Amino acid sequence: MTTFATLDLKPRPGAAPLRRMVLAQAGAEIRATLRNGEQLLLTLIIPVLLLAGFSAAPLVDLGDGPRVDFVAPGILALAVMSTAFTGQAIATGFERRYGVLKRLGATPLSRSGLLLAKTVAVVAVEALQVAVIVAVALALGWSPHGELLWAVPLLLLGTAAFSGLGLLMAGTLRAEATLAGANLVYLVLLGLGGVLFPLDRFPAGVQRVLELLPISALTSGLRAVLSGGGLPGGALLVLLCWAVAALALAARTFRWE
Repeated sequence: MTTFATLDLKPRPGAAPLRRMVLAQAGAEIRATLRNGEQLLLTLIIPVLLLAGFSAAPLVDLGDGPRVDFVAPGILALAVMSTAFTGQAIATGFERRYGVLKRLGATPLSRSGLLLAKTVAVVAVEALQVAVIVAVALALGWSPHGELLWAVPLLLLGTAAFSGLGLLMAGTLRAEATLAGANLVYLVLLGLGGVLFPLDRFPAGVQRVLELLPISALTSGLRAVLSGGGLPGGALLVLLCWAVAALALAARTFRWE
């Protein structure tokens, strides 16, 4: 007698595990970013052009040593800000406007799950940015040294801080306001965050305030660890405070529509 296996065709309703939902959404976010020409211009082309231009041309007096040694860490910090804050804020703001987030809100993916997926996608894009920027900087004569592994927690905390700020802006403001505000903040922090211009060029009182900005903390911390300095405890603390505050506010105030 032939025995046939019984197939269980009963439906199994229920949401997928959170990990699977987050990874699926993160994959969609990564693909959308890499297909968007404007996003690639903001996150990759502009940082590389600034790196090459300010490393080769004596536009600003940076003191002794190769100019690329000063510029490269600042460009790495700028890449984090452009992806985690500016690009993510603008993309998420228009996702709200066009109803994409409203549709996601009807799925089992929670608000915190969506924020986590977006952060994972940002980290993946940043890994590509770091690889390209480091390769270009090395070709320009950059020679980083010191405790290079300390750059990893700095980059991760910087990503968390800027991601929280971007999602806070995108989750509370209209898309047009987010577009204008994110670009304005990008330009202001590019000029005042120590990315291309040393903070010691500013008056002492102003300098102390600028050092508390997340971009300044990330830039100064990266310069310290990539030039042979010690543990940048102050920079890590500033970034940690920004990350905790921004992500907590974003999680509480983020609106799907």
